[in-house]
Amino acid sequence: MKNNKHSLKENITGYLFIAPQMLLFIVFLVYPIFEGIRLSLYKINYQSQTFIGFENYKRLFSDDVFIKSTINTVIFVIAIVFLTVVFALFVASAVFDKNAKYVSFIRGSYYIPVMVSMVVMSMVWSFLLNPANGLISYFVREFSGSEINLLGDTKTVLPVVIFITFAINVGQAIILYIASMIGVPREQLEAAEVDGASRLQVIYKILIPSVKPTTIYIIIINIIAVLKIFVVIQLLTGGGPNNASTTLMYYLYNNAFKYNQLGVASAVGVIMFVITLFLSIPQLRAMFKKE
Repeated sequence: MKNNKHSLKENITGYLFIAPQMLLFIVFLVYPIFEGIRLSLYKINYQSQTFIGFENYKRLFSDDVFIKSTINTVIFVIAIVFLTVVFALFVASAVFDKNAKYVSFIRGSYYIPVMVSMVVMSMVWSFLLNPANGLISYFVREFSGSEINLLGDTKTVLPVVIFITFAINVGQAIILYIASMIGVPREQLEAAEVDGASRLQVIYKILIPSVKPTTIYIIIINIIAVLKIFVVIQLLTGGGPNNASTTLMYYLYNNAFKYNQLGVASAVGVIMFVITLFLSIPQLRAMFKKE
């Protein structure tokens, strides 16, 4: 009886400690999800809500701008996640076992853009790419003699925004990979060297498998971050030209705050939530899968 009472007391104490966090989680995460699902089934104006079922979703899938923004978002997710994982793995595997000062310098160099506000970084890139007096445009004119507007061309705007977003965010992935690779047992690396394994063999056979949980984590956080991309689009392109850089988040923003279509915006949010689950669940299953 005493053991049962002691165990019950410990359980109650534990629940009391996590209760504030759980309350915040329910109020600010769980409730908004269900409220967003509910609002997506209504036509909403300033004074009333009218239940219309799945009409908002039907409207979305018949909207060319929504289709375009969905395609752009998928391209963003695939491109940025791929570039981030490949480049971060390359940099981390190249420097993780070097001189500590050298590794610290690399960490700091790549992490500086992460520490700077996304607004500030977007404004810097906007200045550099300005077709009239931007530094990049100036060099292009000097070397080729022709004008260039990378953010005003439907063929180049998407790759440019992808590169900018990748350059701003990749530092975090590099830090995580370096920290993970430093934790790989030295005995494995030394044994591989004794067996005559090359650097590439060590990377592919030891390092990459060892940092698999980190890779899955980086993929998931980048999927979520890219789906929420807004500031770069708003400050650099405004979704243009001709919706060539519009994403789901920017489309949601326009419907919610420009056109006052809160039901449609909620439907977009639900679709983004489903896409996030669809892309993240396989990664989470791989993380927790027992080998």
